Amino acid sequence: MSRALLSVSDKRGIVEFARELVSLRWEIVSTGGTAEALRREGIPVVLVEHVTGFPEMMDGRVKTLHPKVHGALLARRNNSGDLAALQQHGITPIDLVAVNLYPFRETVAKPQTTFAQAIEQIDIGGPSMLRSAAKNHESVIVVVDPDDYPLVISSLKDGSLNDLKRTLATKVFAHTAAYDAAILGYLTRSQEALPETLSVVLQRRQPLRYGENPHQRAGLYVTEEAGIRDMHQLHGKELSFNNLLDVDAAVMAVAPFGSKDARPACVIIKHTTPCGIALGRNAADAYARALATDRTSAFGSVIAFNTVVDRAAAEAMRDLFVEVVVAPRVDAEALAVFKEKKNLRVVELPRFPDDPTLDYKRIRGGFLVQDRFRYGGVADESKWQVVTTRRPTDAQWNDLRFAWAAVGSIKSNAIILVRDEAAIGIGAGQMSRVDSSFLAVHKARQQGHDPRGAVLASDAFFPFRDGVDEAAAAGVTAIIQPGGSVKDAEVIAAADEHDLAMVLTGMRQFRH
Repeated sequence: MSRALLSVSDKRGIVEFARELVSLRWEIVSTGGTAEALRREGIPVVLVEHVTGFPEMMDGRVKTLHPKVHGALLARRNNSGDLAALQQHGITPIDLVAVNLYPFRETVAKPQTTFAQAIEQIDIGGPSMLRSAAKNHESVIVVVDPDDYPLVISSLKDGSLNDLKRTLATKVFAHTAAYDAAILGYLTRSQEALPETLSVVLQRRQPLRYGENPHQRAGLYVTEEAGIRDMHQLHGKELSFNNLLDVDAAVMAVAPFGSKDARPACVIIKHTTPCGIALGRNAADAYARALATDRTSAFGSVIAFNTVVDRAAAEAMRDLFVEVVVAPRVDAEALAVFKEKKNLRVVELPRFPDDPTLDYKRIRGGFLVQDRFRYGGVADESKWQVVTTRRPTDAQWNDLRFAWAAVGSIKSNAIILVRDEAAIGIGAGQMSRVDSSFLAVHKARQQGHDPRGAVLASDAFFPFRDGVDEAAAAGVTAIIQPGGSVKDAEVIAAADEHDLAMVLTGMRQFRH
């Protein structure tokens, strides 16, 4: 008779799994709550303390850490020395282990969890049994995922387990690695300095057809952090590598307008930078105003909203070729309109919590790590200063606030021209700030917008007065920028010379 050890925190499917094993003439060894759950259902169980000859102790901290458990798991069935040791010490081999771990991540995710409570959710015996069984997977079946129970039973019945054992063992090591990474992350997250060691576990969510270019392999991998793992595709072709980059950029761009009382916002993204962004009375109006920024560049774009997309918004997009629409929710009538285009990708992505987390930038042979950019970190108006003789009007203040919220999502060097809380010209990714200023004005005029009376935001300081001169020549009336240049005095003097209002925020918004 074969022997299985079942000890699970997540008890989904465990009764049915044990019942199937018993029907196949397996003996069940179990612990604590798992044994109790099985006995209630009439499944015969041998308690682990009867195997070890030693009781559970220290409130369950020690129950399976025993040679009669780990010897039973680690003994190689084709090794005469191992088999002799089993016989000498009266150890019965264990041929299957089903274990999942204390819910550490779920526990520490609750704000009320104390440090002591978190520590008690660090599983010791479970990972030890999993690793022993996985190491000896040629002889022992190891199951860490309840979703694999039916597959294991069917493989036991048809004799196809040999091909499955290594796959199951691989899942175990991935699971324990992620578990240990979560513990490390918890123990280091309150430190002011970045930790000495970081462990990031990535799980493949889906393979992708190719990367940025067709000759590059690609896949989407996710972490436990809220974000792209929560995305739900409602319609359309499979998302591509470049689509996903643009979706991430789009969600970042509407994030500053994510409060519950925020007005509807829409951003249109091309190559990870906005070519249109605006607020509106509703989703359709916000889209129309964002599209007006640059109708030419909007072709083949990713469009994101901070609000529910309704039928009116979907109808407004009918005539434009769009790659992806992303929103917190898309209502049924809007989805019906979108489904008229079979290739249009429509995804729902809930608003992310604005918790402080780390951001990683891959470089060859390593990662650059920084605090994730949060708009709240640069939006404290108590630190803003009007440094010119002319002060902004109330209408200009509204536009300056919007422009400052919008410019952080534009590739540096970034300049945005805004009127009535909508972009009318965007200069992105230029090597000099004066060229970005020129480009923003050029794009505005190209699309039929008059820059006169608009406000301007710059993601970083003006190193020279030429960017201000360029803006003033176009008729810009107010500027918001971080300041901090050694030539701030010259830049401010230029603004006064042109009778512009200028606000310094003291905070930069580079986006490389």
